[in-house]
Amino acid sequence: MTLPASARDLAVLLTRIAVGLVFFAHGWQKLFTNGIDGTAAFFGSVGVPAATASAWFAAVAELVGGAALILGIAVPLTGLLLLIDMIGAFLLVHADAGLFVDQGGYELVLVLGAAALVLAAVGAGRFSIDHLLADRRRTPQPADA
Repeated sequence: MTLPASARDLAVLLTRIAVGLVFFAHGWQKLFTNGIDGTAAFFGSVGVPAATASAWFAAVAELVGGAALILGIAVPLTGLLLLIDMIGAFLLVHADAGLFVDQGGYELVLVLGAAALVLAAVGAGRFSIDHLLADRRRTPQPADA
């Protein structure tokens, strides 16, 4: 059984908002709560290469990417960038700690990466800025008089 298109679009919207909020909050934390210096210091302490550059990438990708998911802007590209971010977090920080997040594990990273991948694959859905822009490109515009 497949859902009607409107139900699928609603499911994509709710997923974008939920996942976008989590990414936005984590980006905010890296950029403003801990600051780039604090985030880079943590990254360096766990062996992340180019800790300052990696901190900037993660903070901006998560903050801007989270907002883009919520609004439905450039969702396929945003999903791929966030997937790359989560692959890095998995490989460089969480993989050796096991599954459970309370032990520093990768469960949150795994779920966020999977959600980012799905959103990259299915796009933003009908309730998005991406859809509005695509409609404008498909709709013939009246010629200038």
